[in-house]
Amino acid sequence: MTDEAILEHGGHDAAHADESGEAQSDTRQFVTFEIAGEMFAVDMAPVQEIIRVPAVVRVPLAPATLDGLSNLRGRVLPIISLRRLFGFDMREHDDLTRAVVIDLGQPLGFVVDRVASVIDVDPERIEGVSGIRSTVDSELLTGILKDVAGCSMVMVLDFGKLVAQQFEAISALARGASSMAGAAGAEAANEEQQAADELQLVNFTVAEQEYAIDIASVQEIVQVPPNIVHVPNSPSHVLGLMTLRERLLPLVSLRSLFGLAARQLDERSRVVVAAIGETAVGIVTDSVSEVLRVPAKLVDAMPALLAKNSGMADIGQICRLDNGKRLVGILAVDRICHQGALQQVMESIGGNMEQLAEGTAGAMDAAEEAGNDDEEQVVVFHLADGEFGVPIAGVQEIVRVPEELTHVPKAAHFVEGVINLRGAVLPVIDQRKRLDLAPIDRNDRQRIMVFLIKGVRIGFIVDAVTEVLKIPRTAIEPAPRLSQAQARLLGRVANLEKHNRMIQLIEPVCLVDGEDSEALARLAA
Repeated sequence: MTDEAILEHGGHDAAHADESGEAQSDTRQFVTFEIAGEMFAVDMAPVQEIIRVPAVVRVPLAPATLDGLSNLRGRVLPIISLRRLFGFDMREHDDLTRAVVIDLGQPLGFVVDRVASVIDVDPERIEGVSGIRSTVDSELLTGILKDVAGCSMVMVLDFGKLVAQQFEAISALARGASSMAGAAGAEAANEEQQAADELQLVNFTVAEQEYAIDIASVQEIVQVPPNIVHVPNSPSHVLGLMTLRERLLPLVSLRSLFGLAARQLDERSRVVVAAIGETAVGIVTDSVSEVLRVPAKLVDAMPALLAKNSGMADIGQICRLDNGKRLVGILAVDRICHQGALQQVMESIGGNMEQLAEGTAGAMDAAEEAGNDDEEQVVVFHLADGEFGVPIAGVQEIVRVPEELTHVPKAAHFVEGVINLRGAVLPVIDQRKRLDLAPIDRNDRQRIMVFLIKGVRIGFIVDAVTEVLKIPRTAIEPAPRLSQAQARLLGRVANLEKHNRMIQLIEPVCLVDGEDSEALARLAA
């Protein structure tokens, strides 16, 4: 029987009772379901719907009974495993597995092996739990249904108590949300003041050479779209156009601009969206490596002799890292694609903007983004199978993981060690260990994200840093309060329904607790 048929069957039963003239005022409806061969029931009143088990996003620091978060028609829905909660053996979901969505102040989906039916129960068939307390643990029961749905006895679960046991932080932590947001804002303001004498650069590679752009000129970093609209008679270094939030964006190839060998774009290629006056241009790179925070004294103007060379004209400054062993060319964005060339491309579009936008496979959904200037800019990174984001203002820099870290005896288990970052000691935390995720071997995609937390610079190893993204505030909502640690750290979630993405937003100020922060400060000192 389908979910719709189950609900319809319950309605027909009630209608039939009404036609027969029987009194219905005391009759109660229940949803019956099976878990590990046992039959249970829940009062129909709080049941919103019954759905197939959706795909979920795992939530670090949440109770083990939580499978993860799902998207239910634009709403964030926690999915809870009743098998795991009751201590039954886990099994793969099948065609009968369902999630019963119950509203307990916020909607929660409870996974059951199968839903049996919706039944009407006369009061005389409902027995309280007082009579069985001496022999059965009845703490999570509200009653017993006798001789219903082909069963001699069906236990009625008290989902309110069940949730209170496992997710006690759901209501308690809501009170602290506003103060936490205020603390995060103050932390970001302090970081901006301390960074006044530094340059923050987005570092990327082209043909194995390192370049950078001042982050003030970078609007965002996105993946290369599957298809690019080519514009006839455009300059050779202009690859074409893509659509980004209802605007057409010219794409410039640095390989072509610098006279380097062409290369097929792949999953590591990125588009750095840079502002040139009132125009934006997408700079196509082989990969975006890191975000550097560099003292201004390590940045020099391009030597006059080299600046005259046409191949060097687009590089305005040189950044000296690792005692001069590593040189990074800082691009002068306004020279990369001068206004005349851009104007030529935009004029060649003419009145075909709508047609080109429809034909671009990488177009963002205009309905989601149109008219929304109220956005948050976040750095998106990966951990395990999840996407996470942090406010870009809170990120000091992003650097590669060195081959060796100096391990510190008796440090917390999640402290991977310390590294020398331009003469300063930087404590480094393995974010997987910090969030109780399965460990992985070191690899080239991993990065260290550096934050300033309570006056201490701390690095966190993540699986990969993928993009800088502007997220409409209308897509951001409070995350379900699932545990105290989770709610402090992951207080919000960006629900990008149109793109089938759910990004959990981290509050950097809450990445370490008070005692851990003091211990890390001693390491840094």
